[in-house]
Amino acid sequence: MAITGRFVLLAFAALAPLVLFPAWTTVLLVTGALLLFLVIDLVLAASPAKVTLERRQPPNVTLESSVTATLTVTNGSRRRLRAVVRDAWQPSAGAANAVQSLAVPPAERRRMSVTLCPSRRGDLESPHVTIRSLGPLGLAARQRTRPLPGKLRVLPPFHSKRHLPSKLRKLRELDGRAAVQIRGAGTEFDSLRDYVRGDDVRSIDWRATARRTSVVVRTWRPERDRRVVIVLDTSRTAAARIADEPRLDTGIEAALLLAVLAERGGDRVDFLAYDRRLRARVESASKGNLLGQLVQAMAPLDAELIELDWQQIPGQVRAVSAHRSLVVLLTALDGGAPEEGLLPLVARLATQHVVVVASVRDPLLDAMKEERTTASQVFRAAAAERALLERAAVSNQLRQLGAEVVDAHPLELPPMLADAYIRLKAAGRL
Repeated sequence: MAITGRFVLLAFAALAPLVLFPAWTTVLLVTGALLLFLVIDLVLAASPAKVTLERRQPPNVTLESSVTATLTVTNGSRRRLRAVVRDAWQPSAGAANAVQSLAVPPAERRRMSVTLCPSRRGDLESPHVTIRSLGPLGLAARQRTRPLPGKLRVLPPFHSKRHLPSKLRKLRELDGRAAVQIRGAGTEFDSLRDYVRGDDVRSIDWRATARRTSVVVRTWRPERDRRVVIVLDTSRTAAARIADEPRLDTGIEAALLLAVLAERGGDRVDFLAYDRRLRARVESASKGNLLGQLVQAMAPLDAELIELDWQQIPGQVRAVSAHRSLVVLLTALDGGAPEEGLLPLVARLATQHVVVVASVRDPLLDAMKEERTTASQVFRAAAAERALLERAAVSNQLRQLGAEVVDAHPLELPPMLADAYIRLKAAGRL
């Protein structure tokens, strides 16, 4: 049972006869009248137990988009239902009109539309619906909470998708499908053609030339059907917010762009999210749409406040691909002691695979380094300079081990990682 504001106003109005006729008889009469109106209103209210609810909403929505969840309310009682219905979505679902008033005649149904504008990625839930059935006088209501689970998965926005057309154009140029021709040796033999000025003499096929009257050269195309293994760090360092975005979300953006680009380039892509156990895994795109599988696997990921188990990553990579692959580590360069975790890991992987380490650099460090007006700003600039020098030292050590390093600001990391993949593909290192 619930009491409305109208009953409270009626109770205040009932103070007037108590002031005019201060006696116990007046108190009893006023109290009895209030209780009588309250009971009559509750009896005449439609029973919320006889209300049937049906929920319908899309299973997925992209972050920063909106979706409509529909709730169908069927009145199974003989009285008219005057109700206030609350769909209990969690606050991050962004339900602006989760509480609505409905009037449903007997044996009829009404639809309640709730607009959801999620503010974070992941799985959002609405475990129940609360119905408050008001009486005809509007003094009191019969209330009941009905379990009606609803679930909505908020997918990553994939803002870096805007870089995809330009990166695909570069891949088509490498593969010879575009109008622009690129000279240089590839890694897989394609065909023979006549020699033209500017061709590399090392590409001349002397045996084929001996059988013809003109000089012919071999043409090459970039390798295809190679393995690309993307490992996303979901440990405590992924929880750091850089440029008002968790490092994990920036890594997701970079992984999505690289995965789609590599798939379009004819390579096989595998994705792993790992800290101390495997959080998500997407195998090669032989089972269907790679992008759809990736966003579904990445949507519920959250950073875990634990240390990354570096020693287990080679085994995870080996379980995915036992052959030479491009292994991309999306992790932090400034988390803990790199000589105890990251550097030994890269040294092990680089003996068999091509390794790329991608990390997000905080643009605040560059801004702090330039501000030296006050004494406190000088100290902050010194700390920022030290942090940047330590990152540069780790990057140099990784390059000496044979790894490629991509260290960039959040908005620049996805396209720069894609460019690194294209450079390795053009150089025939995959």
